[in-house]
Amino acid sequence: MNLFDMTGRVGVVTGAAQGMGKAMATAWAEAGADVVIVDRNAGGLAATAADIAALGRRALPFTCDLADLAQVDRLWATVDAEFGRVDCLGNVAGDAKAGPPETATIEDLQFTLQCLVVSKFFMCQHAGKRMLARGRGSIINIGSLASVSALGRGHAFYSMGMGAVVQMTRELSTEWASGGVRVNAILPAQVVNPGLQARMDADPALRDRFLMGIPAGRLGHPSDIKGLSIFLASDASPWITGAIIPMDGGNLAMNGGGSVRPPQLARV
Repeated sequence: MNLFDMTGRVGVVTGAAQGMGKAMATAWAEAGADVVIVDRNAGGLAATAADIAALGRRALPFTCDLADLAQVDRLWATVDAEFGRVDCLGNVAGDAKAGPPETATIEDLQFTLQCLVVSKFFMCQHAGKRMLARGRGSIINIGSLASVSALGRGHAFYSMGMGAVVQMTRELSTEWASGGVRVNAILPAQVVNPGLQARMDADPALRDRFLMGIPAGRLGHPSDIKGLSIFLASDASPWITGAIIPMDGGNLAMNGGGSVRPPQLARV
């Protein structure tokens, strides 16, 4: 189990006020790391910081709009001043605009690419420089299954951005592997968060539509990312870089014409 021990390490996690970002930051703290937690939601950050403090680890909240690169510069100056190192980055946060592609605006496209591609790359660049100087580190980008298959429903800009995140992961992993820095991506399917829950509340048929494509028979929970994030950030995965890992209950594996075995038969 020492392979998964993150004691003495420093992580930075964006989107840490809720959802998968909070789950990742908490998982790293449970494994022994101190964590810089980043989000625009100061109240949510305070709650995450309290949870991490209860584990006996240090949490440093930093309220930041990641689309504003000047604020990102200030974030990393704070990381340097408070810790002087970074061992792992959880690149979780990223906003997107949705709408029919025939009427969506270029401004919405530019907003989405700024949030999903430019800001994520800038976070990687900051972390990568520091990790290369120390000869080791792990970056985990959160993408989406929408990077490899289409969602429809007005999500073209989101899918385009996430496709760029996946290719960015491959490129950075290739550039930095010889310097001891690993870069991997996790591609979640539908993980329940407040935004997704609101959409399902507005369209009661949406949950069943999602479940038709998930052989595991349930939607994702933010906590589903915890084990995978520890594995990728710790010494348990020293030769894994450039990996694009689905976290999807079998969604990507199932053909569009496939069907899920009923639970009573699956138990036979």
